[in-house]
Amino acid sequence: MENTELRHRLLAILAADGVGFSRLMAADERATVAALDAARAVFREQISAHGGRLVDTAGDSVLAVFDTAAGAVVAALAVQTRLTQQRGETP
Repeated sequence: MENTELRHRLLAILAADGVGFSRLMAADERATVAALDAARAVFREQISAHGGRLVDTAGDSVLAVFDTAAGAVVAALAVQTRLTQQRGETP
């Protein structure tokens, strides 16, 4: 076995999943997909704004990486704030 140099890199991971996605899809597929698209736009904006990189958006989930835990936390809080503002009274 060759002696190779190992590189260590620490990252902070932001993982999010939509609450009640299956139930909402069953109730109103079009509205749920539209809401998911709007939420993904907010995630993309805030992840980028806080130094993160979007890794995947499978189903109703979002996975992103950040160089710092602070960047991940600030982005997550910003996403929550924006989504709450957009949602208004809609569940």
